[in-house]
Amino acid sequence: MIFGAFAQALGQLGDRRFRRVVLVGFLLALALLFAVYVLFLQAIWWLSPDTIDLPVIGPVSGVETFLGWASLFFMLGLSVFLMVPVAAAFTGLLLEDVADAVEDRHYPALPLATPLPLAESLRQSANFLGVVIAVNALALLLYPFVGPGIPLVFWGLNGFLLGREYFSLVALRRLPPSEVKAMRRRNGWTLWAAGALMAAPLSVPVLNLVIPVLGVATFTHLYHRLASAGR
Repeated sequence: MIFGAFAQALGQLGDRRFRRVVLVGFLLALALLFAVYVLFLQAIWWLSPDTIDLPVIGPVSGVETFLGWASLFFMLGLSVFLMVPVAAAFTGLLLEDVADAVEDRHYPALPLATPLPLAESLRQSANFLGVVIAVNALALLLYPFVGPGIPLVFWGLNGFLLGREYFSLVALRRLPPSEVKAMRRRNGWTLWAAGALMAAPLSVPVLNLVIPVLGVATFTHLYHRLASAGR
């Protein structure tokens, strides 16, 4: 069921509405990551001394320049982890266009969905973004102790969070919150596995910019498959 839903989402990636959302998401993600890097760089310049005294060598200047260049590579590596909250932040903003495109093409007989009000969509996205950032910040403390198991922890943890968020946002377009929670509980393992499928490519640069769109599309298919199966 999960791979079938993902294959259908992948097959629609050339859709005009999908392409537009991917472009908007790319520009927003790029702007956000650039803003984070600028703030990080500014903090380095404020906190770094002009020179430091090293034993034997003596005073060394240009420390802030060295740290600035080093921070670029650090941020490139950190962007792998930052892309999860970035993707989460834009999920609510991208939801309607992608879900509508999927339903127009694959489920044309359905009645119109009730879109989430913008304020509610922004509130849920902001709440989820805070949870993702907090959980991943705590997970960073665990990574030194799990060694080669870091990718599994990353995928499993964020798979749970992304599966919960994607499914809730899609299902709330057609069900009241109480029924969404009940449906989510009944299909917890399926949603976790589907979320992990979305979390794994978030570690791959460039590809991770397409994942929010594929995630919404995949969970739109998954919602309808679960509903039609009585689950």
